[in-house]
Amino acid sequence: MKKYSLFIFALMATILLTDCRKSKNDIVPTPVTECQMTTAPAVTAARAVYSGFPETFEAGTKTAYAAANVTVSTGFWNLDDALIGTSASDRKNGTKSVRIQNTGKLTMNFDATAGAYEVNILHATYGTDAASTWTLWYSTNGGSTWTQTGGTVTTSTTTLATATFAMNINGTVRFQLRKASGGRLNIDDFSITDNVPVDTTPTQDDNMAMGNPSGATTSTSNTNNYLMVKSQFALSYNNSRGTANWVSWHLSAAWKGNATRCDCFTQDAALPTGYYKASTSNYTSTGFDRGHLCPSDDRDLNSTDNSITFKMTNIMPQAPQLNQITWGNLEEYCRSLLAQGKELYVIAGAYGQGGTGSNGGSTSTIASGNIKVPARYWKVIVVLPNGSNDVTRVNTATRVIAVDMPNVQTVSSQPWGWYRTSVDAIEAATGYDLLSSVSGAVQSTIEASVDAGPTN
Repeated sequence: MKKYSLFIFALMATILLTDCRKSKNDIVPTPVTECQMTTAPAVTAARAVYSGFPETFEAGTKTAYAAANVTVSTGFWNLDDALIGTSASDRKNGTKSVRIQNTGKLTMNFDATAGAYEVNILHATYGTDAASTWTLWYSTNGGSTWTQTGGTVTTSTTTLATATFAMNINGTVRFQLRKASGGRLNIDDFSITDNVPVDTTPTQDDNMAMGNPSGATTSTSNTNNYLMVKSQFALSYNNSRGTANWVSWHLSAAWKGNATRCDCFTQDAALPTGYYKASTSNYTSTGFDRGHLCPSDDRDLNSTDNSITFKMTNIMPQAPQLNQITWGNLEEYCRSLLAQGKELYVIAGAYGQGGTGSNGGSTSTIASGNIKVPARYWKVIVVLPNGSNDVTRVNTATRVIAVDMPNVQTVSSQPWGWYRTSVDAIEAATGYDLLSSVSGAVQSTIEASVDAGPTN
């Protein structure tokens, strides 16, 4: 209560000292509890990004700064002292972004109908221009009056950054971005999350919701990219390697229980006739662990779920120090996020050939050449608050953890966080299209970045 009183006193003092030469239609917000801006990724409730958003401005054309309406994918927008830039100096995802000069404005000429919980906007300086400042405003009466949300944003980098505005607005709403000072400003990927709360009870969701990385199919002739969909996970099987290309699974508290680890490694009878079926004996005395991709502990709700993770199509040869320490610590960290109200989408696999197990040296194959020993293991983890419509809730502020680890005993000399990389880098190494179900505009941002979040 004491801190709140001090805050009110400071806020009133700020208002008294502020230049009040504003339009009578402009209302500067006072309650911080209503709207707050931060440039760091925000923890959001489980609401959904509006259909059609983020607005990427790829569908619009406007080559002059004079005020005019432009039709883009989400509807009519007014660009005043602003245009849609396509030059090499415009910072953008794709081929276009909005460029604003002087004290120009970018205004929605239509309403979002389910309120607003969060707005995310990409911003950067144009070319070599000086830093600029800008603000975001909203209207709940069709643009008759406007209220500022959050504080003033300073744009000073030549790479697109995300400004996140958290709010609690119900009913119809539209937004206006106002440039306040400085050099020219690029704006892209304008995203609005609705304010319709959904049930955040953890559920068991589609294990392959984020996409099919290799375009695997159920055709038995597709021997090196054969799709196998189980209730517990999905995978692409590669018969020439004797292992999966990748395994994809969903993880939430709804998958967790107290079932005992079965340690029941068995052949996968679901493989088509003629495919190589690995056995647990193939790993005996090889110096490599029978490493899970979808972990046993991620599927301990019941004995059936747990036993499926021991099918040999979910197993690959891993150096013991990788399996038991570095890879295992990352698995534990993922499960720790469930207690924070998170759900995860995880895709993991391997590439290359030749690893070093406890026997030393480099081993390329085991099982008389039927199982290739990978050179490296990778994993991509999409972290979301519990909710529904998961793919549509992935935005440019969503945390995505990507790692690429060598399959060697010395891997444990570094913690798992040391091996973080970008999704783009993993795609370049594997040829896969990861997170393909996510909108292209969002993909280009989250796949290029390297996670810098906590590791324990």
